[in-house]
Amino acid sequence: MTTVREELERALKHRAVHCLPGSAAARVIAGGPGWTVSDVVCTSGPRDRAFEEQHTGFSIAIVAAGTFQYRSTKGQELMTPGSLLLGNPGQRFECGHEHGEGDRCLSFYYEPDYFENLAADCGLRAGKPAFRALRLPPAREFSRLTAQGCSALANRLDRDSDDWEGLGIRLAAQAVRLTGSSRAPSAPGSVARVTRVLRSIEKQFDTTLDLRSLAQQAGLSPYHFLRTFEHLTGVTPHQFLLRARLREAATRLTLLSSKIVDIALDCGFADVSNFNRAFRKEFGVSPRQYRMRPFQVRTN
Repeated sequence: MTTVREELERALKHRAVHCLPGSAAARVIAGGPGWTVSDVVCTSGPRDRAFEEQHTGFSIAIVAAGTFQYRSTKGQELMTPGSLLLGNPGQRFECGHEHGEGDRCLSFYYEPDYFENLAADCGLRAGKPAFRALRLPPAREFSRLTAQGCSALANRLDRDSDDWEGLGIRLAAQAVRLTGSSRAPSAPGSVARVTRVLRSIEKQFDTTLDLRSLAQQAGLSPYHFLRTFEHLTGVTPHQFLLRARLREAATRLTLLSSKIVDIALDCGFADVSNFNRAFRKEFGVSPRQYRMRPFQVRTN
C-alpha cells in the first residue's frame, strides 16, 4: 500500500536527486460542470520563495500530508494534515514552507454559480456566499470525508465522477455550515516550533507521544505548548494525534485485508476495544461496518 505521505516523500526525493527547484504539480482526478478535483503535490521548502496566486472560484483543499503557511489579506494560518484550506473567488494568497519541505492536498474547485447554488441548498440566507475563515481545523465533522479522500489518493485509482462530486458536495456543505471568523496570526517563532512537532507526529503517529515529550520537541513548557498548539491548529495535541491515527486506520481498512486488530495496533492503539470506541465515535460506524461501506456517509 502506498500512503499519501510516501507519495510526497518520493516527489521530494526526486527533487533532491535532480537538484530541482520546489514546485507544485496538480493532477486533475475528476470533474464535471462547475467543479473539479485535483491531487496537488508541492515540493517547495524553506529555500523556495513563495509567490502570489489567486483563487478564480471557491476552493476547499484537504491537507493530506505535510504542513505549510497559507497567507492572504485576511491573515495567515498554519495548514496541517486533516485541516481544510478555504478560498473565495478573487482572493489573492500565497503558500509558504519556511519550516519544512512539501505538502500534498486533495483540492476541490467550484465555479461561483455552482457553489452559490450549493450554498443556497444548504440553507444559506440571501446574499453571496463567502468563507470568513482561511482554514477549518481537523474536526470530527470532517473526519469521515477526509479519510475517504485520503483513501482514494492512497489507492491511486481514480474513482468515478459521481463519487468525487458527492464527496465535494458534502465537503462544501459542511464547510458552509462551520466556517467562522479568522483569528489573529501567531508569532513566527511559535509557528516554527509547532510545525516541527506536527511533522514529527505525522511521521510517528503510531508511537507513544505524550504532551511533555511533544512540548520538549517544541522547546516550550507543556502549558505554553498546549495553548500555542491549540491556537494554531484548532485542536489539542491529543485530538490531532488521535485523528491522525483514525484517518490512517480508516485508509488501511479500505485498502488492506489485514485483521482489524492488527490495523489498530499498527496505527498506535493499545488495544482493539479502545480503537473500536474511538473509531465509532469519530466515524459513526464500527471499523467492520466502515470497511464494508467506506463511502456511505451517515447523516444526522
